[in-house]
Amino acid sequence: MGEVLLITDDPTGSVLFGRSLGPDVSFSIHDLSSSLVPTGRADAVIADVGDLSPRMVERMRSLLAQVRRNAPLVVLLRHESARARLQAVALGATLTLSAPFDPRLIHAALVRSGMPSRGPSLKAVRKAETAREFYQSVFTPERPITPTVIDNGTEFVGQAIQETGIRDWIAAVRQFDDATHQHCLLVAGLAAAFASNLGLGSSERQRLTRAALLHDVGKIHIPASILNKPGKLDDDEMALVRLHPEQGYRILADQGFEQEMLGVVRSHHEMLDGSGYPDRIREHQIPDLVRVVTICDIYAALIERRPYKAPMPGEKAFGILKDMTGRLDQVLVDAFRPVVASLSTDLPQAA
Repeated sequence: MGEVLLITDDPTGSVLFGRSLGPDVSFSIHDLSSSLVPTGRADAVIADVGDLSPRMVERMRSLLAQVRRNAPLVVLLRHESARARLQAVALGATLTLSAPFDPRLIHAALVRSGMPSRGPSLKAVRKAETAREFYQSVFTPERPITPTVIDNGTEFVGQAIQETGIRDWIAAVRQFDDATHQHCLLVAGLAAAFASNLGLGSSERQRLTRAALLHDVGKIHIPASILNKPGKLDDDEMALVRLHPEQGYRILADQGFEQEMLGVVRSHHEMLDGSGYPDRIREHQIPDLVRVVTICDIYAALIERRPYKAPMPGEKAFGILKDMTGRLDQVLVDAFRPVVASLSTDLPQAA
C-alpha cells in the first residue's frame, strides 16, 4: 500500500485506527483543529471526523483542496445519518463507510478506490530528491566533473540502495519529470543493487555504481528540449543523442578518471555482435564493467516513465534482455535476475 493521510478530530484514537490497517500501510495523522497544512504526498485520504458540523466540514473542505490532489477520499461515518452522507458526498468522497469499521474492509476499499499498491517510502523519496540535487549541481557544462566529486555521489547512491531497497528507489526516481535525471539515477541504483546481488566487495560495488552514475555524462551537452521531448525523436535529433558517448569521453578524459571509467562512458551502447555504437567494437573488446552497465542501462530505459509511454513491467523488460542473445552477455543477464525478482510484480506504475 501507499501513504495514507488520516484527517481526524481524535488524533489518539486515529493512531490506533491507522495501525489496525496493516503493516503495509504507512500513515500520517493530521489533527483537523490544527492550522498547519500537512506536507508530502498522500496516495489516499481517510477522513475520520466525528464532528461533521458545518464549521468542521468547511475546514475539512479547505484542507482537502490543499492536500488531496487526485487521491481517493474515504469518509468514515461514526454517526450514520442522511445528512452525514450528504456532507461526505459534498466533500467529494470516493467512498463512505459506516461504523463499526472493519480494518480489512477499509484496506480492500482503498485498493478498489484507486490507491496504488505501494508507493515509495518517504525515506526513499527524500534520498532520491537529494541524489537529483547532486546530479543537477554536478552534471553541468559550467564546472569540471572530477573523481572526488563523483565519489561523493557514488557513496550516497550505494548507501541509499542499502537503506531503502531497489524497489522503493525505482518508485521514487520514476516520479521525476526530467528524463535524464530519472534515467541516470535508475541506472546507478540498479547497478548498486546488482553489485550487492553479485556479492561484490565494497570497492567493487563502488566501482560499478560510479561507472553507472557517469555513463550518460555526455548528455549534458544535448538540449533539454530533445532529452525531454514528449514523443519520438526525428532522425536529426537521434543523431545528436547518439553523440553522447564520445562527448562524455571527451568531457572526462583529462579529469583524472581511470581508463575503465572512460571505457564505460564511451562504450555502454556497444553490443557483443558489433551492432552498437560509436566504435562498433565486439565481444572480447567489451570489458565486463561495460557489459554490466549496458544491462542496467537497457533495463532502466524499459521500466522508466516517459510522457509518451508507461513504464514496462519488470518481468517483461527482463524478457527483452533475455531475447537479446548475441548482443548482451547472457551469463550476466541471468545474474541480473535476482534484482528483477526483488522489484516484485506490483511495482507502482507512475502516473
